[in-house]
Amino acid sequence: MEDRTELLVNKLLRSYDKYDNICRIDAESMLSKNTLIEIVEEIRKILFPGFFDNSQGRSEYIKFLVGERLEFIQYNLQKQIAKTLGSQDLCSNCRQSAINAKAEDIVYRFLERLDVIREYLHTDIEAAYDGDPAAYSTDEIIFSYPGVFAITVYRIAHELWLLGVPMIPRIMTEYAHSVTGIDIHPGAEIGKYFFIDHGTGIVIGETTVIGDNVKIYQGVTLGALSTRKGQELKGVKRHPTIGDNVTIYSGTTILGGDTVIGNDATIGGNAFIVSSVSEGMKVSVKNPELQFTRGNSSEI
Repeated sequence: MEDRTELLVNKLLRSYDKYDNICRIDAESMLSKNTLIEIVEEIRKILFPGFFDNSQGRSEYIKFLVGERLEFIQYNLQKQIAKTLGSQDLCSNCRQSAINAKAEDIVYRFLERLDVIREYLHTDIEAAYDGDPAAYSTDEIIFSYPGVFAITVYRIAHELWLLGVPMIPRIMTEYAHSVTGIDIHPGAEIGKYFFIDHGTGIVIGETTVIGDNVKIYQGVTLGALSTRKGQELKGVKRHPTIGDNVTIYSGTTILGGDTVIGNDATIGGNAFIVSSVSEGMKVSVKNPELQFTRGNSSEI
């Protein structure tokens, strides 16, 4: 039995040597996905104080709690950013002290933006409440709406993306994706009063630009026309631009970096759009013809 086990071990070791791009053996610095998820959850507690605490938050303790959480975020996020800066040959000639200093600066600049993130989230919550007659309170929205969770994590990750942090923003938004089924790339640009209703199956690509007061329903894809060229398309505007006050109903696909949906447009469900739509237009799919047969009929 030991001989057979040793054969299996050796076989896997040969595989590790052959496909070393999916191994990180002896790597001095590796990110911790679990730590990054903890950081996201601690940031959410700061962004929505009192909502996600294990005990009731009191005003006399809030300064202490915020300070404690900021210290946790600062320490752990700095370590994770330093790890990713030290990998991928992004700072191959840098000393560890320089990497740590750069990570510290990035984290401080990120934390300075938390109040701005709260400002945007305030508008997102208002948009959800105003736009959904099934919502009975903003508390209900914050606690239970998957769209708000996905948008919150996106807004956190987007700030890190803007600061040039590699990998970590994508891990954060993919965490939200795994929880909600909503896939928002951290590179997308999304304005205020953004409302995702239901949300399952929404995809928003990296170079998407979304204006203010936009409402999107489940199953919407804001994607690229083609990704056949792969890495050659890196940095190219591949995803659509959505203007202000636009509503996009469920099942719609809008593709292409040159595709612009004008302000105040309404896109009906199940539309497939690869060219621009003018301001104020209403786009709808002509209803398919329905055929009815009796239950005992063999014809379809």
